[in-house]
This record gives sequence, structure tokens and C-alpha cells, in this order.
Amino acid sequence: MISPKPLPDCSGSAACSALRRLVLVVASALLAACASPQATKVDEDAPDSDTQVTGAADAADAPAPSDLPKQDLSDEVLYEFLLAEIAGQRGNLTLSAQAYADLAKRTRDPRVAERATEIALFARMPESAIESAKVWADANPTNTKALGTASSLLIRANRLGEAEPYLQKILAVQSTNRGDGFLQLNGLLASNPDKASNLHVIQALAAPYADLAQAHFAIAQAAASAGENELALKEVRTAAQLAPDWEIAALYEASLLQKKSSAVAIERLATFLKTHPKAREVRLAYARTLVADKKYPEARGQFQQLLKDYPDNADVLFAVAVLSMQVEDWAGATGYLKRLLDLGYGDRNAVRFYLGQVAEEQKQYPDALKWYAQVTRGEQYVPAQVRTAQVMFKQGDLAGARSFLQQVNAASSEQRVQLILAEAQLLRDANQSKEAFDIVAQALDRLPDDPDLLYDYAMLADKIDRIDILESSLRQLIKIKPDYAHAYNALGYSLADRNERLPEAKELIAKALTLSPDDSFIVDSMGWVLYRQGKNEEALKYLQRAYSDRPDPEIAAHLGEVLWALGRKGEAQKVWDEALAKAPSNDVLVKTVQRLKQ
Repeated sequence: MISPKPLPDCSGSAACSALRRLVLVVASALLAACASPQATKVDEDAPDSDTQVTGAADAADAPAPSDLPKQDLSDEVLYEFLLAEIAGQRGNLTLSAQAYADLAKRTRDPRVAERATEIALFARMPESAIESAKVWADANPTNTKALGTASSLLIRANRLGEAEPYLQKILAVQSTNRGDGFLQLNGLLASNPDKASNLHVIQALAAPYADLAQAHFAIAQAAASAGENELALKEVRTAAQLAPDWEIAALYEASLLQKKSSAVAIERLATFLKTHPKAREVRLAYARTLVADKKYPEARGQFQQLLKDYPDNADVLFAVAVLSMQVEDWAGATGYLKRLLDLGYGDRNAVRFYLGQVAEEQKQYPDALKWYAQVTRGEQYVPAQVRTAQVMFKQGDLAGARSFLQQVNAASSEQRVQLILAEAQLLRDANQSKEAFDIVAQALDRLPDDPDLLYDYAMLADKIDRIDILESSLRQLIKIKPDYAHAYNALGYSLADRNERLPEAKELIAKALTLSPDDSFIVDSMGWVLYRQGKNEEALKYLQRAYSDRPDPEIAAHLGEVLWALGRKGEAQKVWDEALAKAPSNDVLVKTVQRLKQ
């Protein structure tokens, strides 16, 4: 805190009277500005503006003039106003924030406290912002903007216990949209890493609102995040009972059930549709789940029903088009996508990109190139350029494909990395791994800590038997991105595949599996390292799960090898035959079959 310098003692002088009049005018203007909702720009401009999650304050949040404290504009208060404002105008935000924080505590005026919070956020002084926000919220306990700012700043500082009373007040004052408030809670608490504490807080907040479906839904979300899946199911089912027509509750319950069994999730969605046949989002989810469960005829039936109910709905058409691509209904996907263009769908570049993919999958390469060339901007621009080069390569023009990629204008270093990796992939596909390795090495000279370049560099090092570079690159990547599951997996798998340092390999893969428990390739790696350790039965469970979720040829090679080692040679041959029919030239699969059947 700063101590305000006393005003000069000039009582009775004309100069002093003029100064006091000037200060009165300035202070009155500042108080009026602080009271005006339009006076603040903290939501737009402040570095920490995302702390405001309850929505912009409206006129109802602003205190009525009769509710505002009648400030005694003493010499000290007036002086500190000027000090704070002039310091801010001269760029000394630290001094301005300190002065305003002191003034907020002295006056307990919500207008001053709001201003103090703004300045502290601009000055990147989180502790000062928190203290001022608390004064602001305490001085105006029905203002959702003040309450939301105080609670979110406290949550960001991991001071959950202090935030809880402000969250309670937000819910208490939101009588007309309290349900929306509960739906925002998990997003507000997401920055706090202690998920169990988040669950406890939401349960406490929801306790007074046992008849509110959204309160139970919020508990379900927090429980799932904390790993309490049974509690999550119980609470979302309570929400569904309180609001039987609520699609969101049915969808969330199905997503929780799918972690255990697709069949049970499908049954839940089907049951909801029996009583709510026009529930569009549930029917879309039902169709997606059927596709994921490889129930293609049933999925097509849902597509047809959706199109019957919503023949000109662009969002439905787009979803059905993508689902049609997943089931390889190329003719249907083409028709739906072209219909979207006729309807003037907003993201035309995305539609053209998918039309290019559909043509490419059917080996209609001229049509694919035509569609990709029409993707002129947006998120699909760089992917379309990459696919163009891949089509050129498929047509036998490796040099032209590489030249094309090198001439694409990249808007950022991230896009340039994508293009470099695409060129490296072309060389890898052409069995020119050393050339690909060299290209990525050159890029790393310019961007030594880029995670994508490091990962690809490691994988290419493996191709040219530079295991030292593979390991050093992956360890550097883990250091840069300690939550990068595939780095742990790649290092662990490379050790397991070489039958080296198996305990360390298993530890690395286990870490990857913790970070990404549903990734089929990581599940496969765990099965493979267990096989290397001689734990065949345990390995089989992981490999069967991985292959069931993703019938990749390399996973098939591993699964077949473990079945073969267990003496179940007929089952192994069936897995291999199925995989070879789809990927007859996969190197790992072919070599595995040849080695074991010699």
C-alpha cells in the first residue's frame, strides 16, 4: 500500500480554492465513469479478461444511484483519485493499481473497487486484483459481474474455499437463469487441477437445489472429471428424471455408458428416441454410435430418418455426409456434400475438402485435385495442399509433389511445419527415409524445440537405425511437453520392440496409457511389452482390445504373434488374413507372417 502525500496547506488562498474545485470536478467525473457499465473495457482488453465467465454485466447489475455510498470527498480521497488516474495515464500501472486498491479499501465503493480490479488486471498484479474484486463483490453482493470476477480470480489462484461463497451468491441471485449458472460451473472450475475438490464444491453448491436438473448435471460432469463414473451416472440419471425431455442429459449419459459398452449406450439413445423421435442431436449421436459399433445398416436407417425429418437442414446434411464417408458410402456422401453447396452452406471450403477426399478414396484423382484446388482459405487450406501433393505422388510425380509443397505460402511457422512434415512423409512413402530425415533435421535447425518436428525426427531416426537420435529426441520432447503421451509411447515401444530395458519400456508405456487411456496404439504397445516379458495371457487382453477398437495391420501383426505363441494358430491366421486383405503390403505384417510361418 502507498501512503498518499498530503495536499499542500494553502487554506484560504485563491490558488488552493481553484485546485480544490478542479479536483472536485475530476473526482466527480471519475465516480460517474466508474458507475457506468460502458466505462470499463476489462472484458475485452485486460490480459486476464477470461476470468469473467458469468457474462457481461447488464444495466440490472449496475447499482442504482440511491444504493451507492455517498463518498466524503476529503482531501486525501480526492488526492488519491488524481494520483491513481495520472499514474495510469503516464503508464505507471503498478502505482495506479496500488493507489486504486488502497482507495477501494478506504471507501468500500463498488465503482472504485471495479476500477481497481481493472487496473490490477492490466498491471498483471493478480493478488491486488483479487483483493479489489472481493471488495467490489462484497460492496455490491447482487452484481453477477462482480461476483463472477471475484470467484474466477480466486479459482485461478487455487483458493477454492474463498471462491465458494461468491459462487453461492451468483446462483442465489440468478433466479431466472440459475440452470445456466450450474452449466457454467465446470468450465469455471476447469483451471483448478484438484478435480476431487471441484466435485466437493459443486456438490455443496447444488445441495440447496435438489429439484434442479442442471444442478445434478453439473455434479455428474464434475464426478466424471474426478474419475467417479458411478456417481456421474447416478447424477445424470437424476437430471434426466427431473427433465425427461432434456437431450443433453441423455447424450451425456450415453457418453458415460459408452466407456463401458457401446451396446448399452446405443440402447439408452434408442430408448430416448422412442419417446422423443424428433430429438435431432440424439438421433445424430445414435447414428454415430452405430457407425462406431460397425452397425452400418442400422446407421443408414438413422441417416434416412434424419434426412426425412430435416431435408434442407445444412447441419444435418453435413453430419450425414461425414457419417456416410465413415461407412464408405461414397455416392451418398458426394450427393449430400453437393447438396450442401447448392444450399449455400457457410463453410464451403470444408465441403470442397471432403469432396476431394471422397474422390481421392475412389481413385478419381483429377476430380480430387479439382476439389482441393477450390479450397482457398480456412482451416482446411493447408490440409488441402497436403492432400494435393499426396495425390500427385499417387500419380507417380514425387518431384512435382515436393515442388508443390515447397511453393505453398505458409501463414505461420505451424503451417510451415505441417508442409515440411508432409514432404518428409512423401519421401518416407517413397522409401527415401534418409532424405526425409535430412529435411526434418534442417527444419529443426530453425525450430529446435518444435514438438511435431522432434517426434517425426525420432521416428525417421528409427527408420535409418539411429537409435541414439531416436532416444535423445524423444527425451527432449518429453522434457518440453511432459504430457505428450505419444512421446512416452514411442520411446517405450522402441525399447520393447528391440527387447531391451523392458522394465523401463513398460514404465514409459504405462505413463503414456495414463495420459491417453483409450489410444489403441498405446494399448497395443502395452500388449507388446507384456509379450516381450513373457506375459502372453495378459498381453493378449490388451492386444485384443486394441485390435477391436482399431483394426490396424501392425496391431494385427502383434495380436497374431501372441495368439501363435499361445498355440492358437488358427485364430492367428484368421487375424492375419483379415488384415492382409486390407493392407497386403504392410511391411510389419508381412514380415511377421513370413517369420512365424517359416
